[in-house]
Amino acid sequence: MRALQLLGDRDLRQVDIAEPPAPGPGEARVRINVVALNHIDVWGWRGMAFAKRKLPLTIGAEASGTVEALGPGVSNVLPGQLVSIYGARTCGLCKPCREGRDNLCEHVSGVHGFHLDGFAQDYVNLPARQLVPAPPGCDAIGAALAPVTFGTVEHMLFDNAKLEPGETILVHAGGSGIGTAAIQLAKRHGATVITTVGSDEKIEGAKALGADHVINYRSDRFEGAVRKITKKKGVDVVFEHVGKDTIAASMFSLKRGGRLVTCGSTSGVSAEINLMMLFQQQLRLIGSFGCRMENMADAMQKMARGLVKPVIDTEIGFDQLDVALRRMEGRQVFGKIILNLDRSGASATADRAA
Repeated sequence: MRALQLLGDRDLRQVDIAEPPAPGPGEARVRINVVALNHIDVWGWRGMAFAKRKLPLTIGAEASGTVEALGPGVSNVLPGQLVSIYGARTCGLCKPCREGRDNLCEHVSGVHGFHLDGFAQDYVNLPARQLVPAPPGCDAIGAALAPVTFGTVEHMLFDNAKLEPGETILVHAGGSGIGTAAIQLAKRHGATVITTVGSDEKIEGAKALGADHVINYRSDRFEGAVRKITKKKGVDVVFEHVGKDTIAASMFSLKRGGRLVTCGSTSGVSAEINLMMLFQQQLRLIGSFGCRMENMADAMQKMARGLVKPVIDTEIGFDQLDVALRRMEGRQVFGKIILNLDRSGASATADRAA
């Protein structure tokens, strides 16, 4: 069967590997339908793995698939069922896992596609507990975007930042995958949404998703624009995932008592902050990583009901992954780049950016 494997830094190749054996106890065999690319794929591709890993490594941290076979003792999924795949190998036994706080697992063995073999392959055997069934009305693309693109945002906005209807939020990089999801989820929740984009071409796309105000951060200082939009009050919440280049100005954009929630550091992992601003303004800085499986289920329900939608920049084949990763590295996309492995031709078409 086919697999996309990283052999070295920026050395990505399609290879043939053996099909997995029959699933063992507690496992399910899944035929992969769609793999969605994320910045964690870019980090791994350019050698930014923060833990030991063995090469070659199959890439892909976010995916959906169809259950093909079950091992003994599996009851949470059925053969033929479309599933979204949780991207971390959790233990399922520790206190956080038992309480449904999956991303706080005390014995997680790694993230697929980064530390462990990922999902850019035709078939994979996985612990069935990592599979979240997709509801009727949610297609393979939507299910593929539930673990990271929408699940991460659900966890950031509602579990951590506790965004309330009527509040104002600043969403950074509104043209990114999680940015497009955050605009929609925040707006659907009743918030006023301000977002930043990196080019004028992305402004209309962000507005079409529900953004009330769009700032081109390359031509305007976004913190000044935010203060002007909010009449110097600042925003209640900043949705941060850019890192070093924006963290200081993001804090300045907050109102007194505001919350900044961050899940990423694409511009750099180390930054200086103004501690006096932090304590005098009584700001809250919240770190967020991954999501709970319940966030994935909630996101797929919203997609099934038409409340939010995946935004797809490009659908690619196996031989285009390195080009796609370079485009992501250069922030040249609006929405998601996906790899479609579904040979049935039955996967639905999500909205694509103009």
